Amino acid sequence: MTEELTTNSGARTGAGQATHARIALLALLIGAVVIGFSGILVKLSETGPLATAFYRVALSLPIFLLLMSATRRRPAKKGGTAPAGTAKASKLTSGDRWLLVLCGVLFAADLGIWHLSLQLTTVANATLLGNLAPIWVTLGVWLLFGERVRPQFIAGLVVAIVGCAIVMARSLSASPDNLAGDALAVLTTLFYGGYQLSVARLRASVSTSVILAWSGAVSAIIFLPVAVLAGETLLAQSVFGWGILLAIALISQAGGQGLITYAFAHLPASFSSVTLLIQPVAAAIFAWLILGEALGLWQGLGGAIVLLGIWLAGRGSMTSKTRW
Repeated sequence: MTEELTTNSGARTGAGQATHARIALLALLIGAVVIGFSGILVKLSETGPLATAFYRVALSLPIFLLLMSATRRRPAKKGGTAPAGTAKASKLTSGDRWLLVLCGVLFAADLGIWHLSLQLTTVANATLLGNLAPIWVTLGVWLLFGERVRPQFIAGLVVAIVGCAIVMARSLSASPDNLAGDALAVLTTLFYGGYQLSVARLRASVSTSVILAWSGAVSAIIFLPVAVLAGETLLAQSVFGWGILLAIALISQAGGQGLITYAFAHLPASFSSVTLLIQPVAAAIFAWLILGEALGLWQGLGGAIVLLGIWLAGRGSMTSKTRW
């Protein structure tokens, strides 16, 4: 009887993990598509790049603070264990707090440098080069977390990156005028990779709202004085401009980044990072719908290759408990 109960409990646990993985994968894909819209919104902003980054995190903070408060008041279920990533803010350890501050610093460096790169290079260049973080995340989970990286996963990563390059090939520019912006876009991947690794470690015990509230507050504290010292335009000049800033906060940060952070609790960090390579595909589609940039056969082929790469990476990173 004991063995039967143990088997049934294990089956339920496995089924629950698979369900969480499916939901997390959907959240990750939606979040990545939403984030793919960010480059266009930043280009439309009437404030400076660092000021825009400040508004992105600052205007989204009330949402995450409200979610933190709701999570803190939520009663625990009797006889059950909390799912990963639902720890209350009051349970944070000193190590958690330091890692949350680090998340904020890394996110500020990533977002600020990427926004600057958008001013110095094309959206296509910044989007493609800024999405090479999976390389650093894969190295990080191997060197820091001791996770085994399978050859099939590496193949999927390479295929997805090649697909991204094909999607963006028509819009990419090799002009010397873009070199500074391109270099900044590559630099931002180091910080974004570090941010993703920090979030992956935190999500084992800390909720999405806590991570984004802490990291958002730290980022805002960094962005505002830096934007002032840089002499940037701090205030939008029209209702449209303020609407763009609000859209960046709600769509890119609260929506996209929130869904991505949630997904990191239930999916391998390396696979999550590769899945985010769908962002250039989404960016190309948005540029077609909004800016009228044509999509051709090569862009469609590149998008299919990206999806194939993500699928291969998923097969190479899944375990029996996370199959979907």
